Amino acid sequence: MQAAIRDRALEEGFDVVGFAQADLGDVPGERLEAFVDRGLHGDMDWLERRVDERRNPTALWSGAQTVISVGVNYGPLSDPMAVVGQSSRGAISTYARGDDYHDVMKKRLKVLARWVGETLRTEVKVFVDTAPVMEKPLAAAAGLGWQGKHTNVVSRQFGSWLFLGEIFVAAAMPSDAGHADHCGSCRRCLDVCPTDAFPAPYQLDARRCISYLTIEHKGHIDRALRPLIGNRVYGCDDCLAACPWNRFAQLSRHAQLQARDELNAPSLEILAGLDDAAFRALFRKSPVKRTGRARFVRNVLIAIGNSGDSDLLPVAVDLLTDESPLVRAMAVWAVGRLADRATFAALADRHHDEPDNDVRSEWEAGAPA
Repeated sequence: MQAAIRDRALEEGFDVVGFAQADLGDVPGERLEAFVDRGLHGDMDWLERRVDERRNPTALWSGAQTVISVGVNYGPLSDPMAVVGQSSRGAISTYARGDDYHDVMKKRLKVLARWVGETLRTEVKVFVDTAPVMEKPLAAAAGLGWQGKHTNVVSRQFGSWLFLGEIFVAAAMPSDAGHADHCGSCRRCLDVCPTDAFPAPYQLDARRCISYLTIEHKGHIDRALRPLIGNRVYGCDDCLAACPWNRFAQLSRHAQLQARDELNAPSLEILAGLDDAAFRALFRKSPVKRTGRARFVRNVLIAIGNSGDSDLLPVAVDLLTDESPLVRAMAVWAVGRLADRATFAALADRHHDEPDNDVRSEWEAGAPA
């Protein structure tokens, strides 16, 4: 039966599939609890609220006996790091340059799950990063790969470029062999991190992770971390791209997941000028849309401030009167990085009646050296 499921999964567009018992044991849950207890999850309260359900599939659904773990390869056509350092351009994480993988995978996974349920005459449930599921430990247990030192799944066949999904099945099936760890002494993913977000191998401090800061974090990004973000406006691929197992990676066969031309190296000036309607239009079907325009433009302004390009100063100045306090605050910071003291002082005087406390704080702290 498992051979038939694998064949059907490949027909539905999945690139790898494995089977694991719906029992992860104690270790993954203990690691998650320690992660949360240390506050390393930042303000991702949803992680803290449902720790108990994440510990094991049966805690989420008592009927689960087997987990079918699937992966979709999203290997990029070109070097994902090529845009990093292009001062007038924004770097968007590889996974977000095409259509939202949640939508792409869930449609296929529902079709596969329906077939599995009907064939086995049993209940099934589908998950694609939409519930408290420990998808990376499950993928490792099912033999899809192993959790590398950067905490993400690494595949000998697809490198670090796998999207994951799961079907919980209320029927017992033999498990595949779990995957051995092949990181060895390599620490390239740890050493390449711009913000030193890995306190130790296999440990992540989300509060310093650029992906967390630019996607999940809703407020103001710490001033000390902003210069380290560079021109990364949504997510970060550094630790993934550095993995030497990527030499075996393959180009994704899924057209929907390939990068759109307009998202490969977009102009910071154009991104900063997006109003809400234009933001939603540009990022239609993209996971970027989930962040909302204000948070995204906050990130763009940090990239503008890091650009060293005085031609982008008027772009930041225009956003000093934006309706969002979050945007206005980062506009002040960007102006402080690009303007001379006299220009900054004149602008500060013009905006002396700024109503938001955080924006006023940026004016007070942001004078050029």
